[in-house]
Amino acid sequence: MMDQQTEPSSDLPTLLLVEDDRLFCQVMGEALSKRGFNVQVANNVDEGIALSEKTSPEFAVVDLNMPGRSGLVLVKHLIDIDSHTRVVMLTGFASIATAVEAIKLGAIHYLAKPVDADEVIAAFYREEGDTGVDITTQPLSVNRIEWEHIQKVLSDHKGNITATARALGMHRRTLQRKLQKRPQLR
Repeated sequence: MMDQQTEPSSDLPTLLLVEDDRLFCQVMGEALSKRGFNVQVANNVDEGIALSEKTSPEFAVVDLNMPGRSGLVLVKHLIDIDSHTRVVMLTGFASIATAVEAIKLGAIHYLAKPVDADEVIAAFYREEGDTGVDITTQPLSVNRIEWEHIQKVLSDHKGNITATARALGMHRRTLQRKLQKRPQLR
């Protein structure tokens, strides 16, 4: 696996992996390297931007929720510098609002963790939607509906916690606590 200082090999497709969980990043990076990618690793958005400006990657795997700026910022940056970059957004905090924003910004797919390298590679090459996706008739839990609403308002306020808290009529610290909790999917 490549580290941040190594120059990419020209005969393999370049892949930028941006993930703050260092163990997950190491395991995923090694798995993607074994599958024929020249992997460059960054652990936050700013490192990802710096690496992408040195060598525009053909592929990118970007975590949504990292310390500092959101992975959505990096998705936009990668697409701005090369609209052909195939970006897959990863998240442990899946929400409809962030999935929609990632796709609008140019990501080709949005995967909820845990994922493996084969799922990521399959996502890179998916050209069409899947009409066979299971549709559930079970309603979302109240906590999940609240989470989705918070994510929508947060997205509307471009990730600004203070403005989002104000719009929701809650204290900023209360909102931060709610954002740290993972809602049940159903």
